[in-house]
Amino acid sequence: MIWSRLRRGRAAPGLPLPGTCGHRRHTLRTERLLLYTPETHLDLAVCRAAGADPEAQRWLGWDDLGVMADAGVREALVRLRPADAGVRPPLPGIPLLLARPFEPGPEQADVLIAVRLDDGRYAGYTELAPGTGEIGGWLAPHARGLGLGAELFRAAALLGHDHLGLDAVRAGYEPANTASARALSRAGFVPADGPPRHRLGNGRVIDARWLEHTSPTPPGRCFGAPPVAKAP
Repeated sequence: MIWSRLRRGRAAPGLPLPGTCGHRRHTLRTERLLLYTPETHLDLAVCRAAGADPEAQRWLGWDDLGVMADAGVREALVRLRPADAGVRPPLPGIPLLLARPFEPGPEQADVLIAVRLDDGRYAGYTELAPGTGEIGGWLAPHARGLGLGAELFRAAALLGHDHLGLDAVRAGYEPANTASARALSRAGFVPADGPPRHRLGNGRVIDARWLEHTSPTPPGRCFGAPPVAKAP
């Protein structure tokens, strides 16, 4: 990932420029989003804050919000942009460690951070579990209601098909979450079989519906994909 230090006014400072995929790092782009593997722990902290508000947690149900339960901390983080890592003074309660580089672990899901191209703000997060092909994700409060969910999930499908060599990726959602259902449908996901019930991290058991996205062309693997396991 090559970071641009060019400033295009206050609206969109320091947008990252896409580079080539490699070492479990990926870069994708949709009409209004740039998506990339996290570069710093700030990337992860902001995107976790973007999904920690009560509206998002109604559907996500994390087991431990920690400091993200504080609305002031959430709002301070979500105001940041990628270029702010190591540039701006730390906000109260936000350690300098957020500027540390992020290195994807071999057992972790493949994660993409979404940044809005119009103003350079963090817009959301999506991840894909290579073992199951299941995806998940959320949008920041300022990015909801704009049709960006379809772009986010379409990027997750593209990550699976064109970068990780998966024929199909899957997503589950709660039937009452009509926004997610609509975004997944617009991203090309169609109904599929799956467990009718799902337990969230906080212990709440919900009804579940499942959708699947299949690759329209033979899937491919980029330089960032892990090596294919050899048959014994």
